[in-house]
Amino acid sequence: MLVQGTQHRLWLREAPRLGTGYATELPLDENFVARAHAAHRLWRALNGRPPGPAFHRLSAQQRKRLGLALRARDGHEDGASYRTIAEVMFGKRRLIERGWKTHDLRSRTIRLVKAGRFIVRSKRLAATLLRLA
Repeated sequence: MLVQGTQHRLWLREAPRLGTGYATELPLDENFVARAHAAHRLWRALNGRPPGPAFHRLSAQQRKRLGLALRARDGHEDGASYRTIAEVMFGKRRLIERGWKTHDLRSRTIRLVKAGRFIVRSKRLAATLLRLA
């Protein structure tokens, strides 16, 4: 089915009829998020709205954060301290302003390392990222 220039694939038990209401069935499995996204895009298209970005597309901000997370994780795995990782990724000048223990970049660096570790550990997420590359 082609709606507003976007291809949608539907499985119906019988031929569609005008004036009939339809519902989506979304199993709660490992593909739930992708199916929910597709159902939302279809609903938007059927209601005359732009469908929005494809599921597999990462925004520029998401790509940047993904890259930072993987770099931070790599630095941590190589034995670098959080402060050293922050200096490399954000520059030494930004860390001179105030104490390291209360610096916002310390918290951000720790979160990035955790995110990078999660990405590497998660087989499903890693497989998804490989498909996106």
